[in-house]
Amino acid sequence: MASDMNRRKFLRYAAASAGAVTIVPRHVLGGARYVAPSEKLTVANIGCGTQGLTEMVQLLAAPQVQVVAVCDPNKDSSDYVEWGTDSVRSTIAAGLGRPDWRKGAGRVPGGRDVGKEVVELYYSDKTPSGGFHGCASYADYRELLEKEKDIDAVKVMTPDHLHAIVSIAAMRKGKHVVLHKPLANRVREARLVIETARQTKVSTHFLPASEGQNVRMVAGWIADGAIGTLREIHNWSNRPVWPQYATIPTDRPPIPKGFDWDLWLGPSLPRPYHPHYTHAVFRGWYEFGGGPVADMGHYSLWPVFQEFDLDAPVAVESTPSHVCTIEDCVSRKIHNDYAFPFACTIRFKFAAKGARPALDLFWYDGGIKPPTPPEAEEDNRELAAEGMMFVGDKGKILGGFLCEDPQIIPQRKARAFQASRNTAASDARGRDRRRRSAAWIEAFQTGKPSYGDFLLAGPISEAFNLGAVSLRLGGKRLLWDAANMKVTNVPEANKYLDRECRPGWELT
Repeated sequence: MASDMNRRKFLRYAAASAGAVTIVPRHVLGGARYVAPSEKLTVANIGCGTQGLTEMVQLLAAPQVQVVAVCDPNKDSSDYVEWGTDSVRSTIAAGLGRPDWRKGAGRVPGGRDVGKEVVELYYSDKTPSGGFHGCASYADYRELLEKEKDIDAVKVMTPDHLHAIVSIAAMRKGKHVVLHKPLANRVREARLVIETARQTKVSTHFLPASEGQNVRMVAGWIADGAIGTLREIHNWSNRPVWPQYATIPTDRPPIPKGFDWDLWLGPSLPRPYHPHYTHAVFRGWYEFGGGPVADMGHYSLWPVFQEFDLDAPVAVESTPSHVCTIEDCVSRKIHNDYAFPFACTIRFKFAAKGARPALDLFWYDGGIKPPTPPEAEEDNRELAAEGMMFVGDKGKILGGFLCEDPQIIPQRKARAFQASRNTAASDARGRDRRRRSAAWIEAFQTGKPSYGDFLLAGPISEAFNLGAVSLRLGGKRLLWDAANMKVTNVPEANKYLDRECRPGWELT
């Protein structure tokens, strides 16, 4: 096999060879986890920033997948943002089995050239010749979708404002789509993503979705009367863990070499380049991101929406923090409808459904937490930096979040409840993580919907995007008519349900 064999020749050759020896046991061909090349999902990875690259090394290790193309408006740079020194480079290096990969070459690597290098290094180590050059590279996802007709699926790891337009384009080309959060950062765009998935019937998976064993356990306890009737759910996060900017940048740094700013903007209206908009900090802007609730709330609250059968909220209200400045010796509040606040609370009100009565969901970020309940004080327990609390008319449960075991509080009530059921609560967390990595691959191969199917994502997407609109309007209470996709009490809110797009980038 030639070291420069491209991926199509490689797959055809391997598939033909496998077909010629079908009587040979699978373990002889390539071990217990061997998957014939003809059975592999061919995947394009769109978005080669820090999250895109660190997750890609996990994807490369999946025997059912062959990454055949990468895409990013950035070519190659070392100016990305990470959450620990050398964490991105070292994660990629460990995945490649090359501890010294790019060591000392710069700061935080990212871009399509880096993605292509990672793919080809990984597969080179898996070929007999030790060489592989079969990964295509693109700056523009539209060119990728036009030219890479043989791909089965795309993984979308772009900034939030590109999620809808990339996913919809891929689905309309008949490609399966796996997507990071959020589904979209506008209500109308999220609805169009879901409708496109319904029309095209391709397989889809929303990455922050989980089977939610902890929340399922809590739902079971509540159904068994542990805390009476559920009235409220509280979820708090330590996000944002990125800089939030109170003002729009006014300086004009040059566009970095190899970075296509126009492609990065995508459907957004033109504006001058600034690094405060890009990489990990895009999340803090209403135009480009979804804020802390979209960043972390999808992980913690996805199973809540599923287990308690929540539709879109009927009302949303918020309390955003604000920042002041001094102008002409007068302190003034900065008017801000362009960036998420440094901290906030959001209240989502849900109507009764079936046997479940109406309930309220409260979100907190920026270091804000609900008051410590008396039941936790009785156990001399502090609320963690991130967590969840279920409030019933006869008690409370702490936990249910992905990283925290649920517990009825105080402990004396937990013991009494367990004794009444003659069983102890079990820790089912591990299955969430193991299952998550394989869920969409299995769904795409079998055609069966995954637990993260886009068709399940409407209510949570609607809720979080309405929360952003309330924050953008300074905390106004919004009454939501989901059937007509309309805020009924604040007319000016409706303009934020959609995006003003550049000509040629409209979503229809």
